[in-house]
Amino acid sequence: MVESSWPQAEPYRIKVVEPIKLLSRDQREKALERAGLNPFSLKSDEVFIDLLTDSGTGAMSDNQWAGIMLGDESYAGSRNFFNLERVVRDIFGYPFFLPTHQGRGAENVLFPLLIEKGKYVIGNMHFDTTKAHIEIAGGRGVNLVRKEAYNLDSEYPFKGDMDIEALVDFIENKGQENISFILMTITCNSGGGQPVSLENMQKVREIADKYKLPLFLDAARFAENAYFVKKREQGQKDKSIPEIIREFFALADGCTVSAKKDGLVNIGGLIGLAEEQEELYMRAKERLVPLEGFVTYGGMAGRDMEALARGLYEVQEEDYLAHRIGQVERLGKKLMEIGIPIQKPVGGHAVFVDGKTWLAHIPQEQFPSQALCIELYLESGIRAVEVGTILAGRDPETGKNVMPELDLLRLTVPRRTYTDNHMDYVAEAFRRIDNRREEISGVRFAYEPKILRHFTARFARV
Repeated sequence: MVESSWPQAEPYRIKVVEPIKLLSRDQREKALERAGLNPFSLKSDEVFIDLLTDSGTGAMSDNQWAGIMLGDESYAGSRNFFNLERVVRDIFGYPFFLPTHQGRGAENVLFPLLIEKGKYVIGNMHFDTTKAHIEIAGGRGVNLVRKEAYNLDSEYPFKGDMDIEALVDFIENKGQENISFILMTITCNSGGGQPVSLENMQKVREIADKYKLPLFLDAARFAENAYFVKKREQGQKDKSIPEIIREFFALADGCTVSAKKDGLVNIGGLIGLAEEQEELYMRAKERLVPLEGFVTYGGMAGRDMEALARGLYEVQEEDYLAHRIGQVERLGKKLMEIGIPIQKPVGGHAVFVDGKTWLAHIPQEQFPSQALCIELYLESGIRAVEVGTILAGRDPETGKNVMPELDLLRLTVPRRTYTDNHMDYVAEAFRRIDNRREEISGVRFAYEPKILRHFTARFARV
């Protein structure tokens, strides 16, 4: 590892490059109008720097690409499945494993087996697709993240932690018989990419045991969370990243993983289950076959399973994590120097801009963070994503828009993809917008889907 007094250099060399092109302002305006003012509907060729998501958008290593050439595409019994199974057991400590095409495939298989209609799924803060799968399965998602998560200026190091007092109160008030399971998301995406401490996870485990409730992990960014634990949590600095990861997963009954994040691959996901969950594993296998595919590929090609097996080891390398999280932090600091309000401390995979505060002249009902996404693309060709009122959706009982405390724009940095010069370009775009932000107007729905509306909605200016 390079000494901290030196400038931080990328712990890799660039071997292959992909050309990107900045369209003219006029071209960007036409593209955005065609897309209904929704960055999700832009073509990738119309985007200069794509910070929409870190899901499946990173660059694979030479070792992973070498693994691609060793893909065994047998319908049943692919050798790559058994390689990946061995890696899952080694890293997570779970004897039972099922591959899926991505994280939401894992949720679609597992959640209906755990959720009874009308019962609650308690989380620190559920992400959008997770909340949707809870509701599709007939459950009700509840967020009990600690209160510091809603204070963007707080430097509390583990804003993804569950509010332990609120967790106990909720179980006592609703009754443990009305709760399906507890789900801890690491890191907490909707809360600004904030980590969960090992101490908090241990306390949640104790409560789960007391009330006989299953405890699962949404572990898309498990390695980034472990890095924060090592750097920030008292008593953890002398542990290795793999050791911290094993401790986390040992406290859960199982996990769902979108491998498109910390798996360092472009497609893939998995379900992992502890030794005590063999019956649940057998039931999940039965659902996997009609929904995803046979048990030894589950929606993934053999070559992708091999790349994932290698990526799960690479993501634990501390040099990689230091640079990956350091690059995101660097962008956050650049924005703070300009005076842009962001979620502090900077999370692991993205910088979250406080659109509601920065564009305070736009009412929350007119989606300020979405308006900022639109303006950012028009100014610079950068694509970002709203994580706020549009993403929160409507209350399933009242039909009214949920007005979350956090209404943010997420600048999601793909892994091993962009340089610091790209991040400087992003900061410059915000500096230019800052000079005229009062001129930005809000938006309204022109078309609103019933489920996961932010993906395919169309908007019009107010």
